[in-house]
Amino acid sequence: MVGPDGQLPLPWIEPVLRRTLQSQHAHALLLHGPQGIGQFELALTIAQAWLCEAVDVSARPCGVCASCRLVQAHSHPDLLVLLPEALQEPLGWAAADGDDAGSERTGKTRQPSKDIKVEAVRAAVNFAQTTSARGRAKVVVLHPAERMNGVSANTLLKTLEEPPGAARFVLSCAAPDALLPTIRSRCQSVALALPPTEQASAWLAAQGVAEPAVLLAAAGGQPQEALDWTRQGIAAAAWLRLPALVAQGSTAGFASWPLARVVDALQKLCHDAACIAAGAAPRYFPAGSLRTGADPAALHAWMRELNRVARHAEHPWNAALMVESLVQQGQRALAVVGDSGGPMRNTSVHSGA
Repeated sequence: MVGPDGQLPLPWIEPVLRRTLQSQHAHALLLHGPQGIGQFELALTIAQAWLCEAVDVSARPCGVCASCRLVQAHSHPDLLVLLPEALQEPLGWAAADGDDAGSERTGKTRQPSKDIKVEAVRAAVNFAQTTSARGRAKVVVLHPAERMNGVSANTLLKTLEEPPGAARFVLSCAAPDALLPTIRSRCQSVALALPPTEQASAWLAAQGVAEPAVLLAAAGGQPQEALDWTRQGIAAAAWLRLPALVAQGSTAGFASWPLARVVDALQKLCHDAACIAAGAAPRYFPAGSLRTGADPAALHAWMRELNRVARHAEHPWNAALMVESLVQQGQRALAVVGDSGGPMRNTSVHSGA
């Protein structure tokens, strides 16, 4: 959202913000594009513009009117931000008191839900049907929309079909195909692309990220993802060492990494090694950090195993053993054909919990 200084949170959203505010003709928008590029921030800024009390909001909200300050304080009576419980704290929107109270009553520690529950959607529908407190609009921001299950989506659908006069919706989504076609058809589509590399790298450098171009490439061009990696202690130098460490069968580069992060890194390494083997340019690692001559069949088998583990990354695996198994398979897959008899062809690894 726009702060009191009038600055946008992410510079690359300015063109799409302006285009959206000037071309918006529907009561509901669907923002869709890769994760980690500012979908949520853009959704909030659009909502802020709809609620802004300045005379001209064709380009951006003013950031200084009473409504803008209420949005900045997360206390605007006409704005409802609907997030899964697991994202409320990371995104700076505290969980509802009722959820905490329920945990206290049961005496159990409950894992925050990663889904948008039907009860929350029903509350959003009721919110949209009430009168605007400040006379501008009633705005519901729903992020990420793909976290709605079928029941939640159908609960929202009727309101999208027949919206109350003052109600507006902003849905953001990284996987629009996961939404009901009827949800998509009732929203104006707003596509987001990866930001320009130079602009994203400059933004990361301003956040204190060392060697931002390396981490930006590692994160697939998603600057917010790259910033999260830095905050988790993953530095560019450590990323550049990973191909050599895996080729040696060493797990030292993954100390304290969550299993899902390890699998993601190995998938990217396998992808780039396959690109090199096919004569294409790598995407996530510099070409100079990768060995040539790996066997495509072994790389394919490694990727199959990585994809299998990724689908069950939240399973209570013995993470250390799983990482060791995946790295060992990677070592065989990355072996240059002809070295020590060539890579092993039967590289399927079956790991238990």
